[in-house]
Amino acid sequence: MVNGQLSQSEKVALRERIKELTCLYGIAQIARQPDKSLEDILKSLVNLLPSAWQYPQSALARLVLDGTSYASGEFPQKCQKQSADIFVNGKQRGFIEIGYAEQEPDLDEGPFFKEERSLLNEVARQTALIIEHKQAEEDKMKLYDQLRHADRLATIGMLAAGVAHELNEPVGNILGFAQLAKKTAKLPHTAKQDIKKIEKASLQAREIIQKLLVFARQVPPEKRRVNLNEVVKDGLFFFNARCAKEGIELICILAPDLPEIIADPVQLNQVLVNLVVNSLQSISGAGTITVQTKLCDNNVCLGVEDTGCGMNKDVLDKIFVPFFTTKDVGHGTGLGLPVVHGIVSAHGGLINVESKIGKGTRFEIKLPVKVS
Repeated sequence: MVNGQLSQSEKVALRERIKELTCLYGIAQIARQPDKSLEDILKSLVNLLPSAWQYPQSALARLVLDGTSYASGEFPQKCQKQSADIFVNGKQRGFIEIGYAEQEPDLDEGPFFKEERSLLNEVARQTALIIEHKQAEEDKMKLYDQLRHADRLATIGMLAAGVAHELNEPVGNILGFAQLAKKTAKLPHTAKQDIKKIEKASLQAREIIQKLLVFARQVPPEKRRVNLNEVVKDGLFFFNARCAKEGIELICILAPDLPEIIADPVQLNQVLVNLVVNSLQSISGAGTITVQTKLCDNNVCLGVEDTGCGMNKDVLDKIFVPFFTTKDVGHGTGLGLPVVHGIVSAHGGLINVESKIGKGTRFEIKLPVKVS
């Protein structure tokens, strides 16, 4: 500064500092909007950046995150540009770059000031913080939804257990009296047929009650050392012919040297059967069902994936609720997946479900490896 006047270089430095602060303030304002999605934030951010560079009239900004690109305009393949990597939680997830659509004169770094390099690095750092914050919010909401879902299932489980116990005795009485009535001498043929129908309906009702008790974890599993691969081999044996008949390819991928777990093999077979039947019913025409076992950390995992019709979020939220079904009347009780949930929970395991409409569904069961 000479005689109170700024030199040309000081004026440039001040101008660049003002642009930097204005840009960072703008980013902070964008990120502060709570209802704005991460995608909208990134779009707004790249539209903001060009004005902070020396030649805003020809400047273009592009941000690439996990392979998805956001740009302020048609970003040329070859141009004068500078870029900075975006590291989220220590992992590179993408980059931000500024380029000029027109040839501009050289400054400190090509046509860019060294202050612009510092600004771009800071923008990349702030972007990473925004991504981390948004992901933390999403993880928090997912956890909240899981807790709410678990609480709802626990409440339904208590209700189901109560209803099952209350129904067990009268259904048992109906079945017992029907079996006694069958022994009556000189019973008319029509009456015998009616009693058989009563007996059959009573047995179906008792089976539903049993499934409700399994869902509510009122039936303790008979656990022993089990190799999940053997359960899968035995369970899929009965599906090979059915899948071949319906034009469905059944793929089985078993991990070698899978450790044994402490589990009820009959209940695990029921889990496998219910999941495969669910996949079969979701496929119309040709398709594929893949059953896979693997070791994940300290868990033995069972995956059942299909190329069926898939499920939307509303259906996914209800699949473990007893009696909920998307099948036609008479084609399902809506207890298959709730029973799977009850068995897996009773074994201290977890279920993860991923599904896309028109693409298919994948169930993954994680069961803890217990060393005796």
